[in-house]
Amino acid sequence: MAACYCRSALMAGPPFKDFAATATSHANHSHCVAHISSRNSKHKTPSDKSLLSSHVKRSSILFSSGGCKQPLLSHSFLHHNRNSDAALSSYFQEGYKGSTLRGNVAQHQGSVKCLASENGRPIQAKPSEMVVCFGEMLIDFVPTVGGLSLANAPAFKKAPGGAPANVAVGIARLGGNSAFMGKVGDDEFGYMLVDILKENRVESRGVRFDPGARTALAFVTLREDGEREFMFYRNPSADMLLSIPELDVELLQQASIFHYGSISLIAEPCRSAHLKAMEIARNAGVLLSYDPNLRLPLWPSAEAARKGIKSIWDQADIIKISEEEITFLTEGGDPYSDEAAMSLWHPNLKLLLVTEGADGCRYYAKDFSGRVEGLKVNPVDTTGAGDAFVAGLLSALVRDLSLCQDETKLREALKFANACGAITTTERGAIPALPDRDTVMRLINRPRESMLSPIPEPNSWQGYTRWRIRTSQSHI
Repeated sequence: MAACYCRSALMAGPPFKDFAATATSHANHSHCVAHISSRNSKHKTPSDKSLLSSHVKRSSILFSSGGCKQPLLSHSFLHHNRNSDAALSSYFQEGYKGSTLRGNVAQHQGSVKCLASENGRPIQAKPSEMVVCFGEMLIDFVPTVGGLSLANAPAFKKAPGGAPANVAVGIARLGGNSAFMGKVGDDEFGYMLVDILKENRVESRGVRFDPGARTALAFVTLREDGEREFMFYRNPSADMLLSIPELDVELLQQASIFHYGSISLIAEPCRSAHLKAMEIARNAGVLLSYDPNLRLPLWPSAEAARKGIKSIWDQADIIKISEEEITFLTEGGDPYSDEAAMSLWHPNLKLLLVTEGADGCRYYAKDFSGRVEGLKVNPVDTTGAGDAFVAGLLSALVRDLSLCQDETKLREALKFANACGAITTTERGAIPALPDRDTVMRLINRPRESMLSPIPEPNSWQGYTRWRIRTSQSHI
């Protein structure tokens, strides 16, 4: 019987950094059988030992590594939890707050699908609470001084962006497990963007490079109030050229949540790829999350945008829209009206969210609705704030899919999401401004009277940078 051996660290940081999984691949069965071992048992408490001992005796952990074809993962080892890596991560994080498990045991080797083995029988299972984000990733050029036209801006700061990519990085920054699926140019910007995904521990194997098209660029005008206007350079850019054969089907099936926008619906072949990805995810039982992210300049007309956005409306389980998008989609409806918002409800929807900028958000579920107040900060650039909000919500939802039925839990998750969005407005650019969990919790727990920290004059970029470093360490 042919066999191969491989080793993969299960997590980083003490006391679990020395655990390893040793896999034996049997060629005639095309699967890997992994056994838990520890090279340093002094960190384990008796309860840890008994837990591991009792479950290892009646379980085998199976996963993808090297040439193994059938990635398998035991759920009996993890309290009979089908989300095996999620249960492992939760156990370790609850007992040892400093330890973090990102992704599944073979994430960095590109594992695709997880199964569970109970008493020798393989059982299909979802891995590690993954959110797969589909769509565009591009370069935002943001002026270093707000309140000026593009022509009058003295300089621009280059920042990675693109709404679905922002969400993927946002989830990873918060300690979640995310992947990005899309296309970039076979150019310096494209490689830079993929490097940024990897640096933030976002799974990037769903990204494709196009040698015949450039990575998209967007120049962003910042008004005095921090709101934005866009000028895009595409037609076509690489993100528009993703095709159905380039989809990573197994990555889609691996997801717990599939998140997308509407920009990928504008042109072929990406539109067909988007629709096919939704179909694959839906058939795999994946929750669908939709943020239309209206960008009228990219559409042929306002009517085309309205029709395109609504064409997939009734397939989403979760929808997040802004007040401006309510007015647009309802053709003049009052964005502050519950009736206007509920006119966008559809029978398959589990949660409809309306973001209100600095004021917070409204939520509508099947059995309840309400509003969660925002957290006040001094905005510098609102780019990516909505994406940070979505990242905050999905990072909570993917860990507990019952949020849509529990108003108390949902309100806590939305407060967290509001804080994510607020922090993102305090720095220029989307991805550079996305917060980690500790930063979010410091803002939430900060005394209300100190919610607005001093900020230097808007014309001082260096002064702003010094303020950002100082407050990120001590206040926010």
